[in-house]
Amino acid sequence: MHRTAIYPGTFDPITNGHIDIVKRASKLFDKVILGVAISAEKRPMFSIEKRVEMAKMATSNMSNVQVEPFDSLLVDFAKEKNVRVVIRGLRAVSDFEFELQMGYANSSLWRELETVYLMPSLENAFISSSVVRSIISHKGDISHLVPAEILTYLCKAKS
Repeated sequence: MHRTAIYPGTFDPITNGHIDIVKRASKLFDKVILGVAISAEKRPMFSIEKRVEMAKMATSNMSNVQVEPFDSLLVDFAKEKNVRVVIRGLRAVSDFEFELQMGYANSSLWRELETVYLMPSLENAFISSSVVRSIISHKGDISHLVPAEILTYLCKAKS
């Protein structure tokens, strides 16, 4: 049986923590769709085109990972792709309450949708896109927080 999962997020920008989760998911599923949410209400630092491009660059060595933008409810995107499993990352206890609520909300909209929670490795547990954006805005070093494949692009895209 061919098993596909969606790993959704804004990925603004994609971080080593995200890559850690997508690598884990790619070992568990035949195909992983990294769904880049447009999320205009979050006012992302990077355009959807730049976020998709960075995600593609960062996952280019993972043959079973596909990057796609979406601008709908996650359950509608999952139905469109005929996918019944969502991957979410949990860094800390504080993530759990929000993620549990979202998992229940998604399940209430489509009972066939399952949410699988994965933890990043300890060295990536503190990384978030908001931490990376803050460091970028203060011109700090982010090289240990983001995939090497996007570092140069990220610095150019920011300017």
